[in-house]
Amino acid sequence: MGKLDNRTAVITGGSRGIGKGIGMCLAREGANVIFSYLKNEEAAAETVKELEKLGVKALTIKADVSNEADVVHMKNIVKETFGKINILVNNAGTIGLEVSVADMETEEWDKVIGTDLRGVFLTTKHFIPLIEKDPVGKIMNISSELSKKGREKYAHYAAAKGAINAFTKCLALELAPDILVNIIAPGPIETDMILLDMEPEWIEKEKEIPLRRLGKVEEIGAVAVLLASDDGNFFCGQFISPNGGAVFV
Repeated sequence: MGKLDNRTAVITGGSRGIGKGIGMCLAREGANVIFSYLKNEEAAAETVKELEKLGVKALTIKADVSNEADVVHMKNIVKETFGKINILVNNAGTIGLEVSVADMETEEWDKVIGTDLRGVFLTTKHFIPLIEKDPVGKIMNISSELSKKGREKYAHYAAAKGAINAFTKCLALELAPDILVNIIAPGPIETDMILLDMEPEWIEKEKEIPLRRLGKVEEIGAVAVLLASDDGNFFCGQFISPNGGAVFV
């Protein structure tokens, strides 16, 4: 018996990286998993196969979370296929370009805020009516350690994640005790995107934290399992940051 048997989770941006890691961990505890993806259809299809091998139902839906029509379409498919859900993980996001505020194009600002903040609002707004309240529903919003400490040339990303923190606290007050809302704020995590897209020097710089390594997606998934399961029924409006000591919160 798994901790999440007979429960259903929706994860935005779940085809790779942290989103996929969370989905796999929830599935290992028995949860059915629906996830959105934006571009990589091949990766999404492969993730569905991996989830189904764990004996759960899996479904992927192409959706841009910053586009309300896409979010409504995704919600309608989930409602028609599963009826209700138990868990919502707002994970889809982009870090954006490395650029100073003075040099940042407005379009770049809008793109990051649109995906990282507007997307969380839209998905939450439209999926709240589908979340079961017995057992208590769960929402997890993925923030970042940078929402606390900031970083030069990533003001758009840090601002979006800081706003997610405030949004989560307000939402937690609105929905408790029927739906519990919390923040997971990862530190530097070893994902395929980082390993493929970032220079080795950048990766080594990220390891300059007390634990001297990048975190694993499974370590973020373990936090998600805690919050999604009955073990997490006394967490409400909390900022949980598995970050290897990158920032003390």
